[in-house]
Amino acid sequence: MDQKRILIIDDEPSMTRMIRLTLEMTKRYQVREENQAMRALISAREFEPDLILLDVIMPGVDGGELARRIKADPSLSQVPVIFLTGTVTKKEAEEGAVTAGYPLLSKPVSLKSLVECMENTFAAKAHEVAKPSAKP
Repeated sequence: MDQKRILIIDDEPSMTRMIRLTLEMTKRYQVREENQAMRALISAREFEPDLILLDVIMPGVDGGELARRIKADPSLSQVPVIFLTGTVTKKEAEEGAVTAGYPLLSKPVSLKSLVECMENTFAAKAHEVAKPSAKP
């Protein structure tokens, strides 16, 4: 089974380490951590992740702006993003101002919830890719 590559971007090293170790225990994921928002795009280009777990609140560049930069980068534009946060409320997330419609999980997140969200995201992306293109 091919491991999916997951990039975790969060300014709290203890959080990225905990998520990395938890995901690696499943043996289904290869995980890289990035704790500096300003280096996140470089790390993403180097690692070529299948999915990015992105903290909403970080110094320098917040998660919403970083997600916009990821989607604007031709080499990363198709990489799904899931936001992780300890501060954004469910109402704020539903309004989409912060998360721009991306999935949002509250920290601390259970392994079951995280993997379920990730696998649903992979399935949705596979379904999107498999859809026949419209012909003029």
